[in-house]
Amino acid sequence: MAGPRRSGTEPRHARSDLPLRRTLSLVFGALFAVGAAAFALLAWRTVPGGSAPNRDTYVFFAALCAAFAAVAAVDLAVVARRMSRDRPPYGR
Repeated sequence: MAGPRRSGTEPRHARSDLPLRRTLSLVFGALFAVGAAAFALLAWRTVPGGSAPNRDTYVFFAALCAAFAAVAAVDLAVVARRMSRDRPPYGR
């Protein structure tokens, strides 16, 4: 048996494990948000001329963590929308 025929629209209509994506977005979004706050605090407490790493390094990592947290938040919104769209209406 050859299996189902491919329609060629897999990238647009691909299905993913939405509950797993939701869990990963929640866990890593929170982790990156905490990391951004921690690096921002380290950057704030760094004194000029102190030991390495310098303030710019902490600011870079804070911004990077904040960007990853934003990506996780956007993915969480997309997953929530898809899960609510795929949910059957009440009473059925």
